[in-house]
Amino acid sequence: MWKGRLAIASLLLVSLLAGLSMCAIRGASNDQLEVYSWWTGPGEEEGLAAMAKAFEAANPGVRFVNAAVSGGAGSNAKAILASRLLANDPPDSYQRHAGLELLDDVRSGKVHDVSDLYDEQGWREVFPKGLLDNLTIDGKIYAVPVNIHRANLLWYNPQTLRDLGIQEPPKNWAEFLAQAEAIQAKGKVALAVGPEWTQKHLMETVLLGELGPNGYESLFNGNLAWTTPQVSSALDTFAKVLAVSDVKSASGDWQPQIDRVVQGSAVYAVMGDWASNYLEQTKKLRFGETYGAVASPGTDGVYDFLSDSFTLPTGARRPDLSRKWLVECGSAAGQNLFNPLKGSIPARTDADAALYQGYLGWALQQWRDPKTRIVGSLTHGVVANNAYNAEIDSALGLFVQHGDLGKFARTVQQQFRETQ
Repeated sequence: MWKGRLAIASLLLVSLLAGLSMCAIRGASNDQLEVYSWWTGPGEEEGLAAMAKAFEAANPGVRFVNAAVSGGAGSNAKAILASRLLANDPPDSYQRHAGLELLDDVRSGKVHDVSDLYDEQGWREVFPKGLLDNLTIDGKIYAVPVNIHRANLLWYNPQTLRDLGIQEPPKNWAEFLAQAEAIQAKGKVALAVGPEWTQKHLMETVLLGELGPNGYESLFNGNLAWTTPQVSSALDTFAKVLAVSDVKSASGDWQPQIDRVVQGSAVYAVMGDWASNYLEQTKKLRFGETYGAVASPGTDGVYDFLSDSFTLPTGARRPDLSRKWLVECGSAAGQNLFNPLKGSIPARTDADAALYQGYLGWALQQWRDPKTRIVGSLTHGVVANNAYNAEIDSALGLFVQHGDLGKFARTVQQQFRETQ
């Protein structure tokens, strides 16, 4: 109870401080651009600062106001943003994950269609079709992606594999489960997991690996029911994968989850590629030498993406500057300033490959490959709207506790119909 009250008090304090800050902004010069995000961590903060500096240089006399809010992996920022949008007091541009996370804002008229910028700037030629398809809502585009992260990755310590006599990471989930049996016999955990969202992230990759990209997309566009034998089989695989994980002693966040792999107490972890920046910058490891990553089992050649994007809010004080900021976000120069520092790759396929080394070099090569199939992440807001994602969270939490796959599938199928 005390922890809950403390969390509420903390959020109220953040909201109060943000409100005071906004009052100061409203009282200042109109020659400024207020950009709202949750980019306050190492790398992303520096990347945003680099873009801000370039924006100010290109727009003399305009001040870039960084209205980033920290805490809760973006949840604090989203909560405060919701109150501002409700009060019709938007920033000049704000961050969202690309895809259906933005649907509520579109339906409530909080953001402008920016499709004309895509035509004006030639972005339809430099953003892959799979990305454009997932950015489009009812035939229009409402946000500009700055970067790309990949969700479907399996991380490992090469030395641990050598010690266990494992030649290579598993290529499918059946092979993973076979390896897991041998791993457990030698006293190690096959798969490290973290809090509930990482378990959902894991489920997403199992579904993608078992159903394939066509089946995965059909599941989230309503053409494939959760209660079909095909999906039931994929969910059964997910249950088996969870059973050989450390879910009963799951770590409190994704970094400790990855730490278990680094330390060798667990052999694998499924996590997005923000882990590469953590492994290289914090743990001082090198891709392909002291840490490794491959596509999660069954998903080689598929890029399960998520993307940070920016919007043109309805009621922005300087929509002309907002549009200039979006141009900066979508430009090759802007994306090449931001992404090497953030530890992500550009959404554009014409990026300067020389800027991206190690894991990022491999990721960019895959992103630019015309044979790569692009699908959107469930966990990170691309293929499911906010209400449906929340219902999946609730149902998954109950499944992890009680193990009733049939109830999970029926619940999620029913909620799909009710939340569209």
